[in-house]
Amino acid sequence: MTWTVPPRKLPDGPLSGADRPILEGYLGYQRSALLARCQGLTGEQLAQRTVPPSSLSLLGLIRHMAKVERIWFRQRFGAQEMEPMYDPALGVDADYDDLDPARAEEDYSRLLAEIELADEAVASLSLEDTIAVRGDVMSLRAVYLHMIEEYAQHNGHADLLRERLDGVTGDPGGG
Repeated sequence: MTWTVPPRKLPDGPLSGADRPILEGYLGYQRSALLARCQGLTGEQLAQRTVPPSSLSLLGLIRHMAKVERIWFRQRFGAQEMEPMYDPALGVDADYDDLDPARAEEDYSRLLAEIELADEAVASLSLEDTIAVRGDVMSLRAVYLHMIEEYAQHNGHADLLRERLDGVTGDPGGG
């Protein structure tokens, strides 16, 4: 049987109250929105580059966001040392370029795991905690906002990729 991306419902989050639950809710929504835009697709479909001349694919976006989750939350804020997710010898865009449809389920599962591990890495931290990034000081609050922005940007890409792939438009997650 051929693996396909499982259905994903978009979560609701608080719209008022403390900052942390709102930021976590918006990030959770954006994370789920990317996965929802991929639901029902096979590895082969996920790997298709449907918007030439761009080399973007839905699978590339899944792989990229797994890397981004790891870097911002686990490596930078969690100070966890680990090997790069993708082979550096393949270049900085290996997350987008080194695609194998046969590994799509593994790549999808890796993103889910990185999301969980990212949340765990910062669970005990305050939004006011900071790290140094390229000579600037960044708070965890700013990282949440950056990640929401990163997902939102790539979810726009995912909308176009999916529409070109099979005509699906709108919000496939039912949110």
